[in-house]
Amino acid sequence: MSVSNSQPARTWAFIGVGNMGGPLVLNLRKNLPASDEVIIFDREIQAAEKVEAEAQGKVTIASQLATVSQNADIIMTCLPNPAIAEEVFRDLVNYSQTPRPDRLVIDYSTIDSITSQRIFATLGKAKFGTFVDAPMSGGVVGAEAATLTFMVGGTEETFSRVKPILEMVGKSVVHCGEQGTGLTAKLANNYLLAINNLGTAEAMNFGIKAGLDPRTIAGIINSSTGRNWSSEINNPVPGVVNTAPASRQYQGGFATRLMNKDLNLAIKAAEQVHAPLPLSKAASGIYGGLTDNQSYAGLDLSVVYDYLHSDERART
Repeated sequence: MSVSNSQPARTWAFIGVGNMGGPLVLNLRKNLPASDEVIIFDREIQAAEKVEAEAQGKVTIASQLATVSQNADIIMTCLPNPAIAEEVFRDLVNYSQTPRPDRLVIDYSTIDSITSQRIFATLGKAKFGTFVDAPMSGGVVGAEAATLTFMVGGTEETFSRVKPILEMVGKSVVHCGEQGTGLTAKLANNYLLAINNLGTAEAMNFGIKAGLDPRTIAGIINSSTGRNWSSEINNPVPGVVNTAPASRQYQGGFATRLMNKDLNLAIKAAEQVHAPLPLSKAASGIYGGLTDNQSYAGLDLSVVYDYLHSDERART
């Protein structure tokens, strides 16, 4: 879905162009009129330069957040944790020179709803723009293929403005309710992802150690009741799914440290509403241990299979 050329030229900005943000920018650029400008910013300049090269010069790297704050009509952010998100938005407000309450600010970050609501209030008070939380699900594969699901928190009016934009870079756009509810939905989803990923790795390891061929046990799971995204799309065993991170030394994908971050955010959010998560203790121990190990922290979350499969690690 592309934006009509009949609209006035606009300046778009995207902050955070890593594994997820990068593909989002590239898909966005493909669907925008050539007259629209796309500015990108990332503290890791290599990430920004990579996106600039892949976009064949059709995006511009901003050297500072002031450029984004003062020029962008629509701002999108994809940031790694609540502290960084709050810092970035605080800087954007500080650099702002003119009130622009109609500016649209879409945050794709997976952070806690309390931080998100605080950012919402800060931007509203400063008349910086209309803020909406729109976390996503589908992983790097979904970001690259524009098949992501977006969970949106905001008013009906804001959702109507955001939906056409998100449809340019994703497949499903769901209005979850008021601001912050998109994040609640995302954390519930990612909690289940953490459990499914761990369970799939355990089941695959069990079957393989008992003598089953990896593709055989994967095929049985994926045609039976155990089927899930971690078994079918992001299978943790190298060679089972050629496009999965496991088949490229667990590079790319959703980093284990980020999974651990989301898991802990989900646990805290569930505690606030008195929702029991009895499986969380075991999962938190596994992902926390992997995150503390620099050999695993930056690799895709499916690397938990490698951790379990090693006889030496299993004994310890």
